[in-house]
Amino acid sequence: MLRNYFRTAWRNLLKNRFYSVINITGLTAGLSVGILILLWVQDELSFDRFHGQATNIYRLENRVGTGTSQQIWTTTVAPIANFAKKELPEVKNALRLTGNGYFTLFKYRDKTFNEERTSFTDPAFFSVFDFNLIQGNPANPFPDDHSIVLTETTAKRYFGNENPLGKILAANENVSFKVSGIIRDFPKNSTIDNDMFMPISLLFKTMYKDNRDGKNMDNDFSQFSYDTYLLLQPGTSIGNLATKLRNIHLRNKPDDTDLTYLLQPLPDMHLYKADGTNGGIETVRMFAMIALLILAIACINYVNLSTARSMLRSKEVSMRKIVGAAKTQLFMQFVIETALLFFLAAILAIGLIYALLPSYNDLSGKQLVIDFSDYHIWQVIGLTITGTLIASSIYPALLLSSLEPLKALKGKISARFSEAVFRRVLVVTQFAVSIILIAGTFIIGNQLRYIRSKELGYDKTHVFAFFMRDMSKHYDAIRAELLNQPGIAAVTRASSNIVRLGEQTGNNEWDGKAQGETMMMRPVAIDKDFIPFFKMKLQQGANFTGAVSDSLHFILNETAIKAARIKNPIGKRFKLRNHNGTIIGVVKDFHFASMRQKIEPAIFYYEPSQMRAIYIKTTGKDAEQVIAAAQRSWKQYNPDYPFDYSFLDDVFNNLYKSEQKTGFLFNVFATIAILISCLGLFGLATYTAQVRTREIGVRKVLGASVVGIIELLAKDFIKLVIIAIVIAVPISWYSMRLWLQDFAYRVDVQWWIFALSGLLALVIALLTVSFQSIKAALMNPVKSLRSE
Repeated sequence: MLRNYFRTAWRNLLKNRFYSVINITGLTAGLSVGILILLWVQDELSFDRFHGQATNIYRLENRVGTGTSQQIWTTTVAPIANFAKKELPEVKNALRLTGNGYFTLFKYRDKTFNEERTSFTDPAFFSVFDFNLIQGNPANPFPDDHSIVLTETTAKRYFGNENPLGKILAANENVSFKVSGIIRDFPKNSTIDNDMFMPISLLFKTMYKDNRDGKNMDNDFSQFSYDTYLLLQPGTSIGNLATKLRNIHLRNKPDDTDLTYLLQPLPDMHLYKADGTNGGIETVRMFAMIALLILAIACINYVNLSTARSMLRSKEVSMRKIVGAAKTQLFMQFVIETALLFFLAAILAIGLIYALLPSYNDLSGKQLVIDFSDYHIWQVIGLTITGTLIASSIYPALLLSSLEPLKALKGKISARFSEAVFRRVLVVTQFAVSIILIAGTFIIGNQLRYIRSKELGYDKTHVFAFFMRDMSKHYDAIRAELLNQPGIAAVTRASSNIVRLGEQTGNNEWDGKAQGETMMMRPVAIDKDFIPFFKMKLQQGANFTGAVSDSLHFILNETAIKAARIKNPIGKRFKLRNHNGTIIGVVKDFHFASMRQKIEPAIFYYEPSQMRAIYIKTTGKDAEQVIAAAQRSWKQYNPDYPFDYSFLDDVFNNLYKSEQKTGFLFNVFATIAILISCLGLFGLATYTAQVRTREIGVRKVLGASVVGIIELLAKDFIKLVIIAIVIAVPISWYSMRLWLQDFAYRVDVQWWIFALSGLLALVIALLTVSFQSIKAALMNPVKSLRSE
């Protein structure tokens, strides 16, 4: 029986090659794109969930500051981990992870590497997380302070095929490390990802060796520099634990009254913000919805063509019923027919996915691999194909198997009103989705253009920067030498990169500060050339002069003055950390972070020892010679270190890399959705012209013009597209408003975007339908009437 079903289904596919090609093409495109998007979604949702104890691991965070300057820090103080582990029964284990700024150059024999992905951590790192040692002692990964654990790939770089355990790596500062363990390379879906790990006990000894104020790793509650992870007992009350942690902190540092503790689940770190609000999860949900909509469009194509052509197959179905075929048998026949078509489309789709995967990875920034030994791949592919097959096959099979044989044989059968309405609803749905995606591409593109063109408050054109290391001690001589080079317009220095300021502090005071108030600020040490170098505008007061007395002066941005409620600020007292001084200037607000964030309070101060970043502005000509000159200066003072620089334009663009990829993928998905919709519309237009051949012939004999025939065949489809526009506009407006809310500075959603999106969809639909309409209108009426 099944063999007969498949034979009949195959014959029917070959008999109706035109419609089979349309269906297979639409389903192949829909399945391949839908599966690719869902693989991306599945990868995003899998981050950090591979740890066996993931549901009980939390990252410790702090909410600090008051009022509009309140911040959430994902790093904490070092002692809180040990206090939590010792005093709170809810905490099974705790560990800290922090970046390594001390040892970056590592040597083994003739191999030297400048390592940037290195960290200090506690031994518990290898037991709390599933980053197990494949060589070494898991119970004692760091036998002493000069032990080091490497990933497999890192060990291979240094030692090749030699056994790395016990090997000695020489580091800068005349320090050496013995390899005590090897771990597997980190999974691609791990938020934590480093190449080397050193014991945090070495960091503390290095930090506090010359400390004269009595601070150590157990009592320093001022350095918020550590990623702290807690392994909790199942069922722990997170709110109560956060309160206990705050009480421990205040017991050791009573003046931090503005500080509270937060705990973020490990699996949420990748897709949610530090305070638990939506972050990347919005993009994941949006892409998942797009995948489902594209699959739905592909299903709609098949359902529309199958139901529309039901009248053409009515006699076939009737003959089968008369010779004894049961309704169930007919239902199975049509389901298998659909399954066969889907099987062909699925094979083509998987082949297309293999071909497109490298380009897709480049576009999405992923490293997806189709590994059929991974059950997650089978989950995505299997569920997608099965779900799409069920959605496409049930209704057409029920419709065809329920036709009445006597009416069909007499030629008295016609499409029921409900079926015609159903097909129209499906066409409207297709084009509504397409219009929503078109409008989305316009709005995302407008936002990205707005970000690139918005006045930042400083000029970053033709500027490159790097951190000087040992050059900083000789800055004046280097600056003078560089300014003599052709192509260099200006040179300055600061403590951090202006595009993305990292440091924050709430340790400040001013006249009029309320009790318990904390204003979080971004402190930046700059020299006298910094403000004119970046063409920043002083709203009030004066710039630094380079004199020693500048160490007692501050320049604040407008937001800081407003947040502190300081009137007539020039000459007013201000204290930053332990430095008392006066405000000598107010600089116009400038953007020093992503435009997803509002401009925060910032303060410029003068302290040459902190100015480790150098900025070089070129004239826009001879850039290679300028970079070469900077490299020669670098090599003079840092001969063992590679020269690494970045243009500020590139750093700025990297802030919006995610949005740029989202915008480009939106363009691709919208184009594919429109093409699949047009493919279905083309098939329906062909069928309509086919079943109305006699009518067209009669109208032409009676004097109807070609334009009139085209209008007759196209107007019904155009009406459906207009309805789709009416439905799509409010949905796309609402969706894009939600997306834009994630930006503190954003474009307005304007009406013309929706008008243009609808017009494009209308034109595309008209062109698609017109091709078949013109072909039918130009047909010889005598031939069409005779064939009928």
